[in-house]
Amino acid sequence: MKLHDLGRLEGPVLAFGGPYSNLQALEALIARAEALGIGADRMICTGDVVAYCGDPKATVDLMRARGIVTIAGNVERQLGAGALDCGCGFETGSACDLLSAGWYAHVNAATGAETRRWMADLPDVATFTQAGRRFAVIHGGVTDISRFLWPVSPEAEFTPELAVLTDLTGPIDAVISGHCGVAFMREVQGVHWINAGVIGMPPNDGTARTEFAVLSDGRAELLRLTYDAAAARTRMIDAGLTQGYHEALITGFWPSEDVLPASMRRQSRAIG
Repeated sequence: MKLHDLGRLEGPVLAFGGPYSNLQALEALIARAEALGIGADRMICTGDVVAYCGDPKATVDLMRARGIVTIAGNVERQLGAGALDCGCGFETGSACDLLSAGWYAHVNAATGAETRRWMADLPDVATFTQAGRRFAVIHGGVTDISRFLWPVSPEAEFTPELAVLTDLTGPIDAVISGHCGVAFMREVQGVHWINAGVIGMPPNDGTARTEFAVLSDGRAELLRLTYDAAAARTRMIDAGLTQGYHEALITGFWPSEDVLPASMRRQSRAIG
């Protein structure tokens, strides 16, 4: 496990996940951060800089040029190791599993040796303090980088992650995570668990807007990001990435809902 202590951060902090090779979303997020008075030194990414969308190299280059602190996602770990799949934790044969072969091949081909070295060196966990509260930033889980923890997951799935995390970092007041693609906040054994969502793909809610988090005075707020989704979709089409995620950028619905817990799928929500 690679740990990185950021020390004490003064002022608001912007946390986000999954740029997913969506250059337009990342550019919009940086502009939004600047409007909020948040510099790149107070932006933290929970990983998966590259994935579904059309601009993996440009997205990585922009993240690195800005010096945005980045936690390793499973995609970075896989690319850094030269693996031939995304290591996303999808169930074998699921829509996500089958569709990942296409976008991962595109990302893999676009990622050079120097970028792979950067990815391999990224930390697994970052810590910092703000307004007297101590935060730990991870990707999916600590026991498994690609573990899916959802807003509806039982508390018993969070508690072992907290136990391992605090063994690594010492006491914490809050966790910031990503990976699942849906932002949420909940309390787990007195610790505030904040999933900052992802900016590269909408949260399967029927809108094109994506999600991120802002921490101010030790407290978190989940915000929505509007960006040029049509341009991002065009870039995917130009790259031959037309398996359904290109339409999800516009429709706001994933082509792979089977990765979601049953209660979070459209059919279940409609019945409810």
